[in-house]
Amino acid sequence: MAEEEVDYEWPSEGELVLGHVQTVKDFGAFIQLEEYEDKVGFIHISEISSGWVKRIRDHIREGQKRVCKVLRVDRSQGHIDLSLKQVNEHQRREKIQAWKNHQKAEKLLSIVAEEMGWTIDDCYEKFAYDLIDELGSLYDAFEICTINEDALKEAGFQGEWVDTFTKIARENISPPYVSITGYLELSSRDKVGVDHVREALQTFEDQGESKVEVSYMAAPKYRVEVRSTDYKLAEDVFETQAKEAVKQMEKLGGTGKYYRKE
Repeated sequence: MAEEEVDYEWPSEGELVLGHVQTVKDFGAFIQLEEYEDKVGFIHISEISSGWVKRIRDHIREGQKRVCKVLRVDRSQGHIDLSLKQVNEHQRREKIQAWKNHQKAEKLLSIVAEEMGWTIDDCYEKFAYDLIDELGSLYDAFEICTINEDALKEAGFQGEWVDTFTKIARENISPPYVSITGYLELSSRDKVGVDHVREALQTFEDQGESKVEVSYMAAPKYRVEVRSTDYKLAEDVFETQAKEAVKQMEKLGGTGKYYRKE
């Protein structure tokens, strides 16, 4: 049972880990694991590259940060076997970004702790572990607050820390935006048609967290870019505002149409 109580201190088989290359030998490399205190893993030369490795230092050198896959964990011997070749580029980038997010979240949590007059351990015991269980990661908890300032309360979290946590999140993290592009065509044969087009285009405006930008392409065509917190919301904003622009143009005696793809 004692071994199970410290499982969280060890990586799991199949997990991706970020490590600092400590020592490189002819037969492999030793990696200090960033996320597991005092834990060192080993990459055998056969797990360095999918191709033939003539000189190991052509592939890995001391001082580098590398993303590895955990192959085996022997807690009794303190051994962690790693692979470099079984990590693809997409996995590498995702792991590095996740680590950066984790580091940022830890810094923000320390600010929350300071404002509340608590320690970091207090924060984890009072709410941080619950946030991770419910929302996936501490960074995800901060990020969701930038999208919806009532997100934590709506998720059932309570306490004096909630407002402080949300405030720190909104002051330090930009909402995760996605972007869509749509097209609009507005025409008028009226001598003041340019004014009518300008009036119709005034329909487009920022809406809540959604940012809308209209740019002229070539008569009678305009490009509309909507940046929002998710694709469905961005598409709804484009659809609603483009439909209103066409309606306004037709009311002024012109014609119009909109579409998402050229």
